[in-house]
Amino acid sequence: MKFLRVGPAGAERPVVLDTDGRPRDLSRLASDIDGRFLSGDGVERTRAALAADELPPIELRGQRIGAPVARPGKVVCIGLNYSDHAAETATPVPGEPVVFMKAANTVIGPDDTVLIPRTSVKTDYEIELAVIIGRTARYLDSPEDSDAVIAGYTIADDVSERAFQHERGGQWDKGKSCETFNPLGPWLVTPDEVGDPQALGMRLWVNGELRQDGHTKNMVFGARHLVWYLSQFMVLEPGDVINTGTPAGVAFGANDFPYLRPGDVVEAEIDRLGRQRHTLGRA
Repeated sequence: MKFLRVGPAGAERPVVLDTDGRPRDLSRLASDIDGRFLSGDGVERTRAALAADELPPIELRGQRIGAPVARPGKVVCIGLNYSDHAAETATPVPGEPVVFMKAANTVIGPDDTVLIPRTSVKTDYEIELAVIIGRTARYLDSPEDSDAVIAGYTIADDVSERAFQHERGGQWDKGKSCETFNPLGPWLVTPDEVGDPQALGMRLWVNGELRQDGHTKNMVFGARHLVWYLSQFMVLEPGDVINTGTPAGVAFGANDFPYLRPGDVVEAEIDRLGRQRHTLGRA
């Protein structure tokens, strides 16, 4: 299934796409797509209601699309998780996942405006496969156990300010946690519709120019491995988001791509997960 949230920021309503791709209002079953919905029986009740044709249609035209999960407790990110991205940044491929955090309030809708920080000179883009957690995960025994705790997948743009990240004291989080720095969505797609998370093409354009053209098969550490790995160090909770890394083609890499400027338009898509389109503004 594909879940999404529509409406003004802070007042979104839950929606599901039926088997024909038509949007159906979920408000009668859930107040929101959040950790409580994902960890309870919300997904199965939605499946049953769709089968019984009990959910009314809803018009999406003209409505804002919000992030597909509300109020994530945390956003955990993985750095240098594609060998081509490590190469373009002249960094060795890591022997273990590189883990950092991104402020949860960076999450915005897939088409919302991304704000360039006031003193920024190196705002960059990173298309990423994002994992959304649906069950509490702590000390999983193996990567295979990850399937039981993954609610679904979506698209993230891990927007990054490289000067803040690399030139302001060596702390990645402050280059990653500026407001609006994590457009997410449009959909939360359940694992049964995604299939193998390591079999997805991913692409990102800036002003119509293809900048990133990668594939999740090239991850150093796959999505299931990352969920298992992170559960050894922290408790993953329903609604948490994991950004799993980006392929080559970022402005910070070994190429001539310019950094983002106000008015730029970034479009990102991943096979089976939809497409997002956001414009850059000034904070």
